[in-house]
Amino acid sequence: MINVKEVDRTYFDLYDQVSMNVEVRSIYKLKRLDSGLGGFIFDEVPVKECIKDYSKYEIAKEYEKTFDISTWRFYMAFDDEKPVGAATVAGSTENIYMLSGRKDACVLWDIRVEDGYKHKGIGQKLFDLCKSGATEDGYSQMLIETQNINVTACKFYKKQGAVLSKVDMYAYYSQPDSRDEIQFIMYLDL
Repeated sequence: MINVKEVDRTYFDLYDQVSMNVEVRSIYKLKRLDSGLGGFIFDEVPVKECIKDYSKYEIAKEYEKTFDISTWRFYMAFDDEKPVGAATVAGSTENIYMLSGRKDACVLWDIRVEDGYKHKGIGQKLFDLCKSGATEDGYSQMLIETQNINVTACKFYKKQGAVLSKVDMYAYYSQPDSRDEIQFIMYLDL
């Protein structure tokens, strides 16, 4: 039986135990039309399968070093006592570039499900809690970052009603292991 609930910062050690692996089997390849002025074409193309571990980028224990997390909500999924999923919604917070100073929007900062527990509805349960909490907090939109290599996440967020609104081909250029990834920002009206 999987139990999903809101948690506080005292759970961060458990939160960080949940892996954040993305199984890459295909990517969205982007083609610019008329140097981008004519739009883009996205093609899903198969690639050599690999695992991308995003855990090194998202460490809950370190959030407070950079941000005031007093408006953030944290959720976790447990199989008995074992942490198997986690999610964070960043509320209105200074220095979150995605919000651009907006007070009416929040960011789905992180959502992860442990290997072996994926495709069992845990991500959906976590997402539903995130959406419910954001609505309760009065936000009108949730911004969601993903990448062209995370096709599964892109399709999941589309299924939730999110729409792709920003594409940044150079967002990760300073990170050698992510330099070729394309950042997608999706918006979900709440």
